[in-house]
Amino acid sequence: MANSKKPGGLREMLESMYSVIALLFILVACVELCDAAAAVDVYRLIQYDMSGSPFGSRFAALNHHAASLHFPPGVDLSRTVLIIPLRELNITFVREYINQKNPLGGLLVLLPEVLSFKTGGNKQVHEKEKMKILLAELERLLVHSNIPYPVYFFFENDEIDTVLADIKKNDLMGQPATATTGGYKFVIPTAEPKKVASPTMTNIQGWLSGLKTDGDANQLPTIAIVASYDTFGAAPALSVGSDSNGSGIVALLEIARLFSLLYSNPKTRGRYNLLFGLTSGGPYNYNGTQKWLRSFDQRLRESIDYAICLNSIGSWDNELWIHVSKPPENAYIKQIFEGLSNVAEELDLKVGLKHKKINISNPRVAWEHEQFSRLRVTAATLSELSVTPELLESTGGLFDTRQYVNETAIVRGVKLVAESLARHIYGHQGKNIQIFADESSLAVNPAYIRSWLDVLSQTPRVAPFLSKDDPFVMALKKELAGHVDEVNVQHETLEGIFTFYDSTSARLNIYQGLDDLISLFRRPPSRKLKTA
Repeated sequence: MANSKKPGGLREMLESMYSVIALLFILVACVELCDAAAAVDVYRLIQYDMSGSPFGSRFAALNHHAASLHFPPGVDLSRTVLIIPLRELNITFVREYINQKNPLGGLLVLLPEVLSFKTGGNKQVHEKEKMKILLAELERLLVHSNIPYPVYFFFENDEIDTVLADIKKNDLMGQPATATTGGYKFVIPTAEPKKVASPTMTNIQGWLSGLKTDGDANQLPTIAIVASYDTFGAAPALSVGSDSNGSGIVALLEIARLFSLLYSNPKTRGRYNLLFGLTSGGPYNYNGTQKWLRSFDQRLRESIDYAICLNSIGSWDNELWIHVSKPPENAYIKQIFEGLSNVAEELDLKVGLKHKKINISNPRVAWEHEQFSRLRVTAATLSELSVTPELLESTGGLFDTRQYVNETAIVRGVKLVAESLARHIYGHQGKNIQIFADESSLAVNPAYIRSWLDVLSQTPRVAPFLSKDDPFVMALKKELAGHVDEVNVQHETLEGIFTFYDSTSARLNIYQGLDDLISLFRRPPSRKLKTA
């Protein structure tokens, strides 16, 4: 009896070996298929806490079948990743879906390639304006919502367009992708996000010393030119902020370059010290500016006649606003406004004045100059924005890319500020004297502005994800150092009501029909089970 069972046992063993060999061939085929699958870069919706309340996308890993907006009503999407092209976005649908807390496996927002900072260009301007308005509304919704599933942004290309067309076709035919029907599966194999421990802010300070005559014991007055360089947006890995506040940074660097030329010659060095500040933490109530100012000794703080803060000056509109906290009747405010207005008139530029009194007890700081005002230092913000922005808005969103910035406007803004400062420093107020005249050795350099604008428009700068020795921070320090007498760097910890999480970008792998292969690996039920 025992011997009679041997042939059958051998046969079963051989069948098992053949199954293993067949399985190996299938696995090789699977690997080849996996290697050939589409893979694209994706950028996660920001995840943060504000005063302990969660906002943004709370998960990062993704492993679900994909569906388009053409899914049947009432279908369960808890294990489905929904792809929504921005061109087809119904903002009302998305808002209601999020507010009603409907289950979803994940959300992928497909952005037009024209919005990518990696592609650049100035094509399809009319289309980009439409996209800009829609994207700004979507970004506002997502940033201020608590979303319990992964949300990513990615960009159109031919491969993705083909995949999406197939998904739509299957959905319209009533064949949504599932584990049994196959279709496309989207996988993002990434670790779940962790809190960013002790995020740092780096402030960069430059100093141009004024001319002090022999025997003059008094400290020279100081004028400060300041711009915040970091950004905040729905997707930190895409938040380049070409206008907010790339335009302000570029303008500050060019102003520093121009005055370094004047101050390098004792004959043209002014009797004012010039203080340049590139500050961090701007989106978070200008936390970095506050820490920078509090590091000043009393003597330096009292020497500041006034500060000009530059914020978003690259608009195509022909109008800029001067925002102040002190009453317009204040002598320094009148001096700032009149000086800028006189130059603006020569440049065919409109300049308006906006006064907003600050509330010391309110932690919200809407403009950078308000941090100066809280320490009783006269200051103003020059900006294309006429209305006070809400918290975390107008700080370098997805639509704030190179294509939307007007280089000519930045050149004009530099002329406006540099000329008004020079006339004040050298006592030429009210005189139509062009110190930085075109075609002169002191002319504004559009090529310099363009080159730095290009760099900034390709560099995401969300402060919690910038290290102390980040290459961009070091490049900014080096550039400012080339225009001033001395440069100092201040490292601070971002404090306050915000907590941030990592995992800002990932790689999306797209597989097709893998479930059909996987089904081949499953052992068939035994005959006994079939009989039963």
